Amino acid sequence: MEKLLSCQNPLIVRLILAVLLAGAGLSANADLQKGLDAYIQGDYATALREWQPLAEQGDTFAQSMLGGMYYRGEGVPQDYKAAAQWYRRAAEQGHVGAQNNLGLMYDKGEGVPQDDKAAVQWYRRAAEQGDAAAQYNLGQMYRRGEGVPQDDKAAVQWYRRAAEQGDAMAQFNLGAMYAAGQGVLQDYKAALQWYRRAAEQGDAMAQFNLGAMHALGKGVLQDDKAAVQWYRRAAEQGYAIAQSILGGMYAKGEGVLQDYKAAAQWYRRAAEQGYAGAQFNLGVMYSEGKGVPKDDVHAHMWANIAASGGDKIAVEFRNLVEKIMTPSQIAEAQKLARECVRKAYRDC
Repeated sequence: MEKLLSCQNPLIVRLILAVLLAGAGLSANADLQKGLDAYIQGDYATALREWQPLAEQGDTFAQSMLGGMYYRGEGVPQDYKAAAQWYRRAAEQGHVGAQNNLGLMYDKGEGVPQDDKAAVQWYRRAAEQGDAAAQYNLGQMYRRGEGVPQDDKAAVQWYRRAAEQGDAMAQFNLGAMYAAGQGVLQDYKAALQWYRRAAEQGDAMAQFNLGAMHALGKGVLQDDKAAVQWYRRAAEQGYAIAQSILGGMYAKGEGVLQDYKAAAQWYRRAAEQGYAGAQFNLGVMYSEGKGVPKDDVHAHMWANIAASGGDKIAVEFRNLVEKIMTPSQIAEAQKLARECVRKAYRDC
């Protein structure tokens, strides 16, 4: 999963600013506040004008915000080198967000040479100060063995510290470690608890995994209805695998009333994202006339697309459908498949 930038949400930053500036001089408070008000309103030129002198004078908040503006190209041409320079100036003074973000730039090789060890050093400095994004990122480095020896136990420790602060991605990863028994004893109930915490924050992968655990009865009593509910939440966020499995549950009547139209609709949503399994299943629906009109041309088209995506069963199915088609139907199906791919699987 993608590593995280520390929070740059201007509304949250505004609250943090009030704390950081408690007891600071009124002039400094006013200058930073004026820049922040402008930034929130999208007036990046004014924000830059207010923050630049303060950043030059060593203000870590202004330095970090300038780093973010250069990183995203807000009011200035996007410039990773300049972003890294400003993050470094703030990071060297102990600014945790800048430390994490500088670590991320070393991690990705943006504006600085790619260097996993340097990334780990900056992540660790921020993580030890309690920055949840850095704790998650450091967990990722240990899990993958990037810049440090691979160490699942250390990964779990850092994921846990971020997860306990409410970081959804860390909660998901901690759940995955418990489910797999990596760095901890395998414990499906603990996995379920961490997945649920991430899922309730809207994490689609956690929602999908909760659905799978209910469907399989791992850490919880087997319950297709609960599985459908969690799969649906992930599917509605566009998670293709969840859409395809939800389609299958409608097709089989597992946890819901059997409904081939709903099955076809969910298969189509996943198919339009390029998910080969759903493309194959949609082809089967067309072949059998379930939830869609019976149509061998479209059955062949979707099977052919799925086959090109690496689905071996789709190859066999396509060849079977082909045996009952005329040469002109096969040619039409092949033409439609090419057009569908060009349209990125939309409106096929």
